[in-house]
This record gives sequence, structure tokens and C-alpha cells, in this order.
Amino acid sequence: MGDGTAIAGLGMTELGKVYGRSPRRLAADAVRLAAADAGLAPGELDGLIVSHGLGGSPGIELADALGMRDLRLLTQMNSFGATAGAMVAHAAMSVRSGAASAVACVFADAPLKPKQSSGAAYHRDAREWYGFGGMTAALGLRSVNSFYALAAQRHMARYGTTSEQLGAIAVATREWATRNPLAQMRDPITLEDHQNSRWVAEPLHLLDCCLVSNGAIAVIVTSAERARDLARPPVHLWGWGQGHPGLRKERGSEWGLTTGAVASGATAMKMAGVTPSDVTVCELYDCYTYTVLVSLEDYGFCAKGEGGAFAASGALGPGGSLPTNTGGGQLSAYYMWGMTPLSEAVIQARGDGGERQAPSNDVVLVSGNGGILDHHSTLIVSPHPKGA
Repeated sequence: MGDGTAIAGLGMTELGKVYGRSPRRLAADAVRLAAADAGLAPGELDGLIVSHGLGGSPGIELADALGMRDLRLLTQMNSFGATAGAMVAHAAMSVRSGAASAVACVFADAPLKPKQSSGAAYHRDAREWYGFGGMTAALGLRSVNSFYALAAQRHMARYGTTSEQLGAIAVATREWATRNPLAQMRDPITLEDHQNSRWVAEPLHLLDCCLVSNGAIAVIVTSAERARDLARPPVHLWGWGQGHPGLRKERGSEWGLTTGAVASGATAMKMAGVTPSDVTVCELYDCYTYTVLVSLEDYGFCAKGEGGAFAASGALGPGGSLPTNTGGGQLSAYYMWGMTPLSEAVIQARGDGGERQAPSNDVVLVSGNGGILDHHSTLIVSPHPKGA
């Protein structure tokens, strides 16, 4: 039942070191840009789904700021990096059920401040540690970086994954970014550069970790029938799924070895009627190189434990067999949580990629990953109507 809906508009504000605008203002700008891209007036939208970053804004008051009236759908969602896929799925189901006809989904964040490091932008105030969490804090696991480093270490210990294999992902992603005029980091890098970059949390080097960006991105979801008559080519929604494995960080757990991509990918691909061999472009959530590697395995693009060798084969970069994160991803382009892979999927499905356009865009897979491997979403999109 994934056919019948499409993404008709994409709105992207300036992204990166963008100062002087609040997340709410950025979100409002993105919604207006997305509506204009679709050829719709803001007043023709009757649904709005809002998601924010760590700053806690914007919320549903964004509708009032935009002057939206008589909405039939207004809500706020947050499953962290999995939210973008979840918002689009919720919007698509609302359109298909008749609950709404044109829904804007928007994410905005502005953690960067002038003269402040990217690391400081994501520093949380000291929290109260208690229970099992207090034990891990006493062991030094106090940040997102340290937990993802632990997950990567576990994958390395079980399957022999190497730092150089993670580096191959960073190099391939940067190669794509050199072709994206909107990417924050466009200078080519080598595997040696990766290996020489400083440790953030071993085994993660600096070049294994995503950027921090200010900005906002919005998309407009409507029926495929209506999208055909709008300003831009529709990006058809073939399938969607979620996975929330609930794995605990304890002995015997599969945490770090497998993710919610298993369930969300299987659900989305079954709905879309495709298999991994049908996917021609991947836009994966790459908060770290490790999440790309483990997602490739969990989606079935290679066997479990062989993600490192698959990445090192050159499959992911320009000219590879599975073009992945073609805009430079979160590692090299911009970090807008799940909107980073989603926006690039829309660009690729429309054929708007310019120098970075993948040779085949028939089936594009989009992933989202939230928390510390806690939440996952998957979308399957295409320039073609499902079944055409």
C-alpha cells in the first residue's frame, strides 16, 4: 500500500555555519521553499509535521508562525535520527486515508554558535547519572561518541572489521561531496588522511564522525495523482518501515552487531516489492562511518560481517556498484539528522544531482538511525509510480 503518494516539494535553507536565524525561522523558511518548489501556496497545505534538534524548537507553534489555518493534521514527532522517515510515512498514510491532502514535514536545528567548536555545540549539560547508566558513566561512557565507539569496537572484535575499512567509507563519501556545491567539506581526502586524523573516541577518528550544521529542510507529501500536476517531478513513495530493537548494552546482547535496519528495511522493501538487488542508490544515515557499514549488512547488501570488505571494494563511491551517500552525507555535506539522506534521495530521484547524479535512480533506499542504534526508519522512493 506504499503506492499512491509522492514527495512533491523540497525546501532547503542555507546549511552549515548559518548564524542569526532561530530554528523556528529556519523551519518556516524551509516550509515556504518546499511549498514554492512544489508550486503550492502555503495556504494550500493542510498538514504540518514538525521535528526539532537538541534545542527543543520549533514545535507545533510553527503553524501559527507560518499563518497556517484550518489544518487537518498538526503534530510534532521525534525518534531522533529516524524521525524524517517516520514523518514522511505518517504524512503518506494521512494522505492515503484522506485525513490530509498536502503535508509539510520539516526539521530544523541551530546548535552551532559563532566562535564555538562543533563539539561544544552538541555538549549537553551535566546530567544526573543513576542505576546502570551511572555505572557506564563511571567507566567514562558519557557521550554519544563514546557509545558509538563501543559499538564499532564490538563489530571489530566479532568480525575483524578494521579502521582502514571505516576509512574507505569516509574517503568515498568525501569524493561524492567534492561534486556537491552545498557540501560543507569539499576537499578530497585519502585513507592516509583518515588514519592520521585525531582520535575522537577510539576506534573512531575525526573523519569517522559527522559534521554539525545549522539549517532546516522540509518536504511536501501529497497524492501521486496531485503531484503529477505540480511544478516538479514527483518522487514516488514505494515503501516505508521502522525498527526499534530495544537491545540492551549487556552480555549476550546483539547491540552493536545488528540494528533496527533489519526490521525497518525488510518492512519497507516488502511494501515496495523490491529486494536489495533492485536498489540502485543508497542514502544511509552516516552519523559515523560505522553506521554505514552496519546498515549495509543489515539491509542485506552484503553478508553480516562483510560490510568492511564491501566498503573497501570501492562499491560505495562514484563509479561503484552501489552509489551511497551521493551528496557527501552527514560526514562531509551537512548534518540535518534524517533529512540529510532524505533530501539527497529526492535530488537523485529527480535527476537533479548534476556532477554527482547516479547512473541509475530507479530505486532509492533512504535510512534513518536514532539514539544509540535505538530507532531506525527506512523509505524506498523512485521517480516511477509503483508498478509502472
